[in-house]
Amino acid sequence: MTRRQLTDAEWELIEPYVPIGEFGPYPARLREQFEGVIWRFRTGAPWREMPREFGAWTTVSNRFRQWRDAKVFEAVLAGLIGEAGRRGEVDLSLVSVDSTTARAHHDAAGMRLPAEVMSALEEAAAAKEAPAPEKGAASRDKTGRKAPPLPSATLPVTRSGSVVGGSAAGGGSG
Repeated sequence: MTRRQLTDAEWELIEPYVPIGEFGPYPARLREQFEGVIWRFRTGAPWREMPREFGAWTTVSNRFRQWRDAKVFEAVLAGLIGEAGRRGEVDLSLVSVDSTTARAHHDAAGMRLPAEVMSALEEAAAAKEAPAPEKGAASRDKTGRKAPPLPSATLPVTRSGSVVGGSAAGGGSG
């Protein structure tokens, strides 16, 4: 029984990016070990449940860790994208990678709220988004008047010469 994960053409593209050690013989089962890594992540099974045809699970697991630390998979991905680009088989304008994960408790699925609770939550969210009143002595004095704007000499200036936080004449918006 064979569980080939890659075709011969696919392996020919990947093989140059898979390093072998400086010392010792060329691993005879390098392709099987690489396919064992693919099998493990395709199935989501634990390493110990790997079929023997890929080799000893400890060997494949150790090989994966070595390749991970050597950034082999990043090199394979970059190489395959480059090869596909040379062949004109890829449109990178359509590529999007998102690794965002949102976890929720399993009890959160399908939660139903009464209408009054939902409206109270919406009101609280709207109030939270409303601008907060100004606080502190720097913005208002004891009479309730706004403090005068800082002179432009004390405001930082960008490379283009514009003043950060106000106009060049020292007047703020307010």
